[in-house]
Amino acid sequence: MSKSTKLFSCNKCGAQFSKWVGRCEECGAWGSIIEEKNNNLKGAGNKPASIILGKDLSEGMAIPTRLATNINEIDRVFGGGIVPGSLTLIGGEPGIGKSTIVAQITNALSDKNKVVYMSGEESTGQLALRLSRLGCSLERLSFIVETELESILAALTNNKTDLLVIDSIQTIRTATESGEAGGTSQIRAVTTKLLEFAKKNNVAVLIIGHITKDGQVAGPKTLEHLVDTVIYLETDSSQNYRLFRSSKNRFGSTNEIGIFEMTGSGLTPIENAANLFLDKILNYGAGMAITAVAEGSRSFLIEIQALTSKTVFGYPQRRASGFDANRLQILLAVIAKRAKLNTAAYDTILNIVGGLKITDPGIDLAVCLAIISSLTDKALPAKTVVMGEVGLGGEIRPVPRLEAKLNEALNLGFTKVITAKTDKKIKGLEIVEIKNISEAIGLL
Repeated sequence: MSKSTKLFSCNKCGAQFSKWVGRCEECGAWGSIIEEKNNNLKGAGNKPASIILGKDLSEGMAIPTRLATNINEIDRVFGGGIVPGSLTLIGGEPGIGKSTIVAQITNALSDKNKVVYMSGEESTGQLALRLSRLGCSLERLSFIVETELESILAALTNNKTDLLVIDSIQTIRTATESGEAGGTSQIRAVTTKLLEFAKKNNVAVLIIGHITKDGQVAGPKTLEHLVDTVIYLETDSSQNYRLFRSSKNRFGSTNEIGIFEMTGSGLTPIENAANLFLDKILNYGAGMAITAVAEGSRSFLIEIQALTSKTVFGYPQRRASGFDANRLQILLAVIAKRAKLNTAAYDTILNIVGGLKITDPGIDLAVCLAIISSLTDKALPAKTVVMGEVGLGGEIRPVPRLEAKLNEALNLGFTKVITAKTDKKIKGLEIVEIKNISEAIGLL
């Protein structure tokens, strides 16, 4: 006989307690604790699970064919297309284009597949107006305007569906869970049922999730663990470019990104992004440096701008856009200690042009030289690319995938590369090898 124990959880943050309390100890909400049931079932009497041999998978079972959109920037991020039976979360800030890119995905797949678009935020008229503006073919799509999950799944039970779009997960609720739509318990329960539906019926499901102020998907963090793929649409709000980036993908690499330009008719893919974030003029002034980064199978050049000014307060200000502020503090300390430059007397502002957010340590040397260039008011040599990781001792370390980055620099008309010691040689490129940050100053 099964034994049932009481378990209480907060419907705001998902925290669990062994007894009821009036106020959640995690998020501080009052009256949010509800009782759940934790059933510990003994093994006796349960139906035994099936054991599937690995050789049966390799010999007798067919590998599912991916749903390819034929939009290279999208298929690259998914790993070649959307896998049938998968659950994908697409997140992003309000107004960034989540519904737009999902609409373009559904339009591309509806030519050969049955696609159902569920909207809990728009009426059928509003949905038709938006999709028509984006050039989508309404005749090939089916729509559900409903917010009750059970009604949605019941409508799909006897209808063959290849792709289901949920726009958005915060508007859907299930009758088996208490609380309003968008609450922690509701989102978790809805996502779990959608995952079960996707696996059981071999239907690919795309759900759209909104982002909170701190950059997390609204709802419990466990939402990202439930789904198969998590993709974020991100950019600087002042830019027209959008980056389609995967942070989790059970069926592909998380290193790939897709690049789009926001236009009046939707998101336009940009396949040749080598010089997208680079000023067309190759002669730069003080405080500017060009470096190369690799994202998945592609490499492109970016411009780094630094501005230093005499501080008017006792404590210098450090500001960074698109670069880790803590990393900036470390590099400033290295410059002060190893290059003997007084960075403590200057405010420092750093900007990655184009709204990119870069975490690659291979741009450290470019950041340092841009700052030093601004401090000394001396520009780097024209048509020069800078690459290298900077250690705490001021030493310059090599960067991965250097050859691909060197070839990209050559294709864009650059003639000189400043980097760590390497055995890579590219005809037409002068490679200047340096050992430490002090040697880099001499190049100015």
